[in-house]
Amino acid sequence: MHELGMCESVLYAVQRRAGNRRVTGLRVHVGALNRVVEPAFVQSFTMVATGTVAEDAEIDLVIDPAEFRCLQCEASLASADIMSVCTQCGSTSLELVSGEQILLESISVESTLSSADA
Repeated sequence: MHELGMCESVLYAVQRRAGNRRVTGLRVHVGALNRVVEPAFVQSFTMVATGTVAEDAEIDLVIDPAEFRCLQCEASLASADIMSVCTQCGSTSLELVSGEQILLESISVESTLSSADA
């Protein structure tokens, strides 16, 4: 279950940005080639976040397709899987542009203002 290691890294980044503020939500982009299973990711994050500022945070997980560039015809291609042949020209000279990334896009934190401050 490689999702656990990813979630530990995401939690570390969340904690650094949130400080002591309670985190209510986060949005994470994961490249398709990481083969993340959403329920396993959510369960793993719930487990690692227990007792932290991110406990009970809602997770918005976005799986981004892998992107390739054909070195022959320069076509840009997207796929949920590894590509070995360009769908435009049939070349096998493809370059992986993205698809293995993990990006913490945003976090939502609980407001620290009381109603008297607003």
